[in-house]
Amino acid sequence: MPVPEAPAAASYAWSPPAEAGRPPQPVLPGLWLFAPSRDSHGGSAWWLEHLDGGLLIDCPGWTEANLAFLARQAGGRIVLTSREGHGRCRRFQQALGWPVLVQEQEAYLLPGVERLETFAAARQLSPRLHLLWTPGPTPGSCVLLASGCGAPTGDAGGPGGGQPDDDLAGQQGDILFCGRLLSPTAPGLAAPLRTARSFHWGRWLGSLDALRRRLPPDSPCWIASGAGLGALRGGKVIKGGRALLEELDLEALAAAAASPNPAS
Repeated sequence: MPVPEAPAAASYAWSPPAEAGRPPQPVLPGLWLFAPSRDSHGGSAWWLEHLDGGLLIDCPGWTEANLAFLARQAGGRIVLTSREGHGRCRRFQQALGWPVLVQEQEAYLLPGVERLETFAAARQLSPRLHLLWTPGPTPGSCVLLASGCGAPTGDAGGPGGGQPDDDLAGQQGDILFCGRLLSPTAPGLAAPLRTARSFHWGRWLGSLDALRRRLPPDSPCWIASGAGLGALRGGKVIKGGRALLEELDLEALAAAAASPNPAS
């Protein structure tokens, strides 16, 4: 499918992708994973076809395949979980015309992006879609809790869209899109991982503690990370998200803050 034409009143020199790329792959009913993007330091972006509307969680690579996939959707919103997932946000917004949601502390990083919406501590997009500010990986990191997942409203994949993983198909529940708050460390496991680009370790652990207290009991069923997924050894989402959150030893992790680390 050809990519959409540039808007007539584009505010900058819009151009279609030069790279063909490959389309996202289905993971759960209504959930697709895009290929890792060098524009987001190898991070992961997701398309969620939710009962309350489509959501692009972080920006994938600027490719023909990704843009064509998104252009087939009836509409959507772009949710950015941190500055690490901005990628080519302005290009996607111009091409699709969708609103962009970002935590207010990182809105300044998106000059010229139209239909930019910000929030502070929290934002309820619908009764089943909640954004929560979780600073630490970056100043404006946030997570998206989506309940009522696993029941797509249509065929978001279009021709050649494929089928979800057999082991996951038909299962429903809520998904926590955690951005870089948690990174995969082994099959079925994830933890907070500092890098040279990390913002503040103490606030990071505080965000995890607050998140555990704020989420509903037994939530989330699934965790979808915005980091690289290689450590999952072929897995895409992490099952048993609530147990994973509860098993994090925040006191032991806090002790790491006492050791010299320029990223703290």
